[in-house]
Order: sequence, then C-alpha cells, then structure tokens
Amino acid sequence: MSVTFEQLKSMVVFAQVVEQGSFSAAAKHIGITRAVVSYHVKKLEKHLGLSLLNRSTRSLHLTEAGEQYYQRCHNIAEQAKAANLQIENLKQEPEGSLKISCPVNAGLQTIVPAINEFRRLYPKVNIDLVLSDEVVNIIQDGFDLAIRGAALNDSGLQAAKLTTLSTCLCGAPEYLNKYGRPQKPADLDAHQWVIYTAGSSTLQLSKGSRSFSIKTKGGMSTNNAAVRTAFVEGGHGLGRVPLYDALPKINAGKLEIVMPDYDLQDIDVYCVFPKGAASSKKLRLLIDYLKQNLAKQESLRAR
Repeated sequence: MSVTFEQLKSMVVFAQVVEQGSFSAAAKHIGITRAVVSYHVKKLEKHLGLSLLNRSTRSLHLTEAGEQYYQRCHNIAEQAKAANLQIENLKQEPEGSLKISCPVNAGLQTIVPAINEFRRLYPKVNIDLVLSDEVVNIIQDGFDLAIRGAALNDSGLQAAKLTTLSTCLCGAPEYLNKYGRPQKPADLDAHQWVIYTAGSSTLQLSKGSRSFSIKTKGGMSTNNAAVRTAFVEGGHGLGRVPLYDALPKINAGKLEIVMPDYDLQDIDVYCVFPKGAASSKKLRLLIDYLKQNLAKQESLRAR
C-alpha cells in the first residue's frame, strides 16, 4: 500500500487528535478548522478500510487498530520534528519561537528580567511568555517550556533544575508590635498566618540537627504569591516569603524577618519540557541562560 503526501498530512493530523484529546483541540493546536481535521481522519479511515476512533458526543477512544496505527503516526510526526531541529541546530544564530509558561509573581520578579536579557542576545528568537499560577498541560497547550516549583513525575516530560530560591519568615512591624516577635518554634502556634493555598499549610523549620513542623492557620488566604506578600505587609499575619519578594520590603521597613537563626525550606525551581525538546538549540540556550542568570540574581540577593 503506497503512501501519498496527502496521507502523510492525514497521519500527522490523526496523531494530534489523539494527543490533544478531541477534534476541536487538535484543530486549535495545528491552526486549521475542526472540519478539516474531521476530513483528514475520515479520509484516513476510508483509505485504510478500518475505524481508528470510536466517537461519542463527549469523548473519543482509539480502536485496537487505532492504537497500533497511532504509534506509527506519532513516530512520523516526531521524526519530522527531529529533522527540523537538526537543521535549526546547523544555523549559526538561533531563530524561531518559544512558548513559555511561568507562575505570575516568580515570573515578574525573576524570569522576566532574565528573558529580557536573553532576547537582547538572541533577537531572532521570538518569545511568548504566559504568566499563570495554573499548572498548564505542556503538550496539549503547545508550550516549549514551563517554570515550576517542583519536578513533576510525568513520563512525557523532562525536567532540569534551574536554581534554588531562598525564603524567609516575615511579618509587618505593625503586626509584630501588636502580637510580639516569636523567638522559638513553639511561639509560632499563637500567631496568625497568611495562608498560601498553592503551597503546603505546614511550615518546616530547622536549627542545627533539630527540625520542626508548624501547622499554620489564619483568616487570610490566597493562591497568588504577590497577594500573599501584600497581606503579610498589611499586618494580617506571618508568612513564608521568597527572599526576592521580601528583600525590597525589608529594606523599605515594611517587613521584618523573624527567627532569622532558623532555616526554612528553600524553593527548588525547575524547567519542564517535552521529551526530546532539549535537542533544540534555542531551547538549550534559553535553559542554560536561565540557570546562569537566576544564579546571578540569587548571588546578588545574598550580599
């Protein structure tokens, strides 16, 4: 059975339908209409004489033949990507586009300054930076890279550690003058906290060989890191705040570090990307640059 150019297109479209989970999502990802996606899948099934998908109004599932055929279609699409990357890497100056996902506050404070400098060095690399505190689906949403506070166990992704961000325990002078400055872990039980719902409600402290777990509670909570810092600054309770966010406010007298002789758990920052994507020259350059720039930022804050 010969393979035509038109069938190759249909095979790639079919692979995207499976990976995106629906005809509409595949159409959006590829940049064509849903009708064209449906046309390619139907034409492929007619050519093969087999049904590849079981469709319902709410979902679709691969048939046995579809499961086997999808693997071949996926491999063809991956080989085409690999060919493009190989040619891209031969170019002296990297070019193309990178779509990046990053948490809002960490992005504004650390990633945006780094990408500003990266784009000056490599002006032919177009950057689409999406700031969101939601965990995006990297493959389905077409991201090349996502910045996250943890390496996720996902078989379809790879992760590389970018940096470690220091944190500190803070309170507003107004709050501390009213409720007292804690000196030891047991004192923290009497305090109110600004709860960051995207993180753990248990605070981990250590001093020497001893470690302590503090269950935090309070009347103010948020899923946004910048809002958390604003609530702490507003005197609503204590909070564990990244040093990049706290330091300017500490220097301005709006926040104070409490219990500085105790160590808090730092934040390991990772970049997460699809398997095989690191063979892209522009992505490798970006990851390497982020590592260097973020390390430089942490070094300056530590002074």
